[in-house]
Amino acid sequence: IFLSALPEWDKKIQNAFLSLYDSLVWECKAKGKPSPSYSWLKNGQPLTSEERIQIENGTLIIPMLNMSDSGLYQCVAENKYDTIYANAELRVIAAAPDFSKNPVKKMSVVQVGGEVTIGCKPSASPRAVINWRKGSEVLRQNKR
Repeated sequence: IFLSALPEWDKKIQNAFLSLYDSLVWECKAKGKPSPSYSWLKNGQPLTSEERIQIENGTLIIPMLNMSDSGLYQCVAENKYDTIYANAELRVIAAAPDFSKNPVKKMSVVQVGGEVTIGCKPSASPRAVINWRKGSEVLRQNKR
């Protein structure tokens, strides 16, 4: 007796919305007899391992995303009986720092010798690097 089975998904890829420079790991797994082989498509075109992109079996790894990585991806699993597709969109997001949701106070009233906390929480993608200045002087972290 020889058993055969069409490929069937155990694990599919899901849509991802990630920041510029983030890493992506997508894994898809299928079962079938004979065991399925895997390939990847981006916007309908075959995707291969290269300097920036690693493909190992059903796993796609992009260690540092850039804007051109956005697109529609498909993991393809096939054996001699059938071919199945799992689809997902990758959207790489880049946004300049925006203070509209967490504005920085223009003025804080503090007693001489008192303590003040000034919050700085911009939304940005990737995460913003924050520097503080007093006039043109760059402030460094110290005991105060």
